[in-house]
Amino acid sequence: MFQIRIHGRGGQGVVTAAEMLALAGFMEGHKAQAFPSFGSERTGAPVVAFARLSSVEPIQEPDVVLIQDRTLLESVPVFSGLQPEGYVLINSSRSPEELGLEDLIKQLPKGHVMSVPATNYALESLGRPLPGAGMLAGFAAITGSMKLESVQKAYAVKFAGRIAEANAEIARLAYEAVLSQKEKIHA
Repeated sequence: MFQIRIHGRGGQGVVTAAEMLALAGFMEGHKAQAFPSFGSERTGAPVVAFARLSSVEPIQEPDVVLIQDRTLLESVPVFSGLQPEGYVLINSSRSPEELGLEDLIKQLPKGHVMSVPATNYALESLGRPLPGAGMLAGFAAITGSMKLESVQKAYAVKFAGRIAEANAEIARLAYEAVLSQKEKIHA
């Protein structure tokens, strides 16, 4: 079972990312669930969404934490309850070390804390800062629990045409970037 908590800001597609992750998991035969947690529903406000590839309720002890906005590292307890064998993926062009996460890196298994510039990929492909597809593909790559194609198909179910194609490209770029990091770490 994977329990995933996604942190971001209103307008970044955090809720959509959780829905797409659940849909991709369902496509692979997992019992999947996605649900948001709203405080204020305004653009830029911190937002949390959850996804579960299983059937249990709110995620207090996630196996995976996806952070779509790195500025939340300083203001929200994003690592709260993270499992000892957990995974962390941060939307940033800066490495986890550059983000000051050395202590977290030491606590988790080698290769379980990574970053991926998902917003950069989204801006290049979509022209908008919507990192969800990149973060979900990064999740697939870092954990090995899902195929890139399932993430791409989930977006193709929700969106059509150029938007689906752009999200598929964002997912591909992020997936390859995370796999490349894994290879370097384990080399």
